[in-house]
Amino acid sequence: MDRNRVVRWLVFAILLLSLSAGAFGEVFVSVRFGPPALPVYVQPVCPGPGYVWTPGYWAWSDDDGYYWVPGTWVVAPVGLLWTPGYWGWDGGVYIFHAGYWGPHVGFYGGINYGFGYTGVGFVGGEWRGREFFYNRSVTNVTNITNVYNKTVIVNNTHVSYNGGEGGIHARPRPEELRAEHERHQEALPTQREHMQAAMRNPELRASVNHGRPAVAATLRPADFHSAVRAKAAGAAYHEPKMSPREARGAERPADRGMNARENSRQNDSRNNARNNRGNDGFRPFSPPSKNDRGRDEAASRSNNERGNNGRMANDRMNNNRMNNQRNNDRMANDRMNNERNNDRGNGSRPSQSAPRGNEMRQSRPAPQVREAAPRHESAPPQRHESAPRGSDKHNK
Repeated sequence: MDRNRVVRWLVFAILLLSLSAGAFGEVFVSVRFGPPALPVYVQPVCPGPGYVWTPGYWAWSDDDGYYWVPGTWVVAPVGLLWTPGYWGWDGGVYIFHAGYWGPHVGFYGGINYGFGYTGVGFVGGEWRGREFFYNRSVTNVTNITNVYNKTVIVNNTHVSYNGGEGGIHARPRPEELRAEHERHQEALPTQREHMQAAMRNPELRASVNHGRPAVAATLRPADFHSAVRAKAAGAAYHEPKMSPREARGAERPADRGMNARENSRQNDSRNNARNNRGNDGFRPFSPPSKNDRGRDEAASRSNNERGNNGRMANDRMNNNRMNNQRNNDRMANDRMNNERNNDRGNGSRPSQSAPRGNEMRQSRPAPQVREAAPRHESAPPQRHESAPRGSDKHNK
């Protein structure tokens, strides 16, 4: 792997972590005391068709404590509704459950955020095909024709958390449980930008505004120039007795398993976020199929067979070489024995011009072979001195 590819992978990993932190950093944030009450404010007018209201809520910063994220109008994904996040009491701490987009509104703690979010479902509008229709009885809509009127009973409570002392004691209904297992989408980039802008604004900290933020709602995300001030705090503000660092509850292993519905919702949202972002220049991973495993096994068997056949061919070649070498050695030994026999018969030394077997193989040493048992040389024929054949002819 070259250096450029390593750098690209590192950048991608950092980007993925930053996006995950921005979208889900609040999912398992735990605090030892609950957030302030929801402030009282009016809803700004809807800026145009396709916008869906996302209510304001209290978020947490380890440096500054609770801060207000103003309610705002957001261009919604077609066909999806917003389920607000909420604070819930569990195991001695308040844990924040992040909001999400889905085809139906799920459980959001029974919190009455107003403007159609009564604590159960959403009655501020509905999708009809690809068009969103607004309920004018609970939303501030003008110059939009896709409207209808449906009376809604408004609860004036401003409690901002579920469970614990003074909290809303609501439990999810069956339809809300089903909604939590549907396909979800995380908060939009404009919503994350809106939250980051609120965190940087000192006037939105509860320690500064005492539950009555200067920017309670905005016309569009992160547009604080169109701010709507809070009319009043939802309840008396009580200064916390500990610093934000001391109030921050340590994340426990049990926190991630305490709510199976939350884990399922988080995983669905992360998968959708990855699908929406694309592969960022990297080849997507796809798990191997059964056909792929079959092809891999066939290729492995083919490679093994080729390797075995190659080894067998090499072994046969080596055996043939060794057999040929043994045959050559035997032939050379036979020639040497014949020469010795001729020398003894003729009484002369062999000619130097004829190379011997060992001299023929000086360029490559012969492999070690087991020598055969030496042959028994026959005695040279007896010469009869009394009758030399050549001398008789000459004397005649």
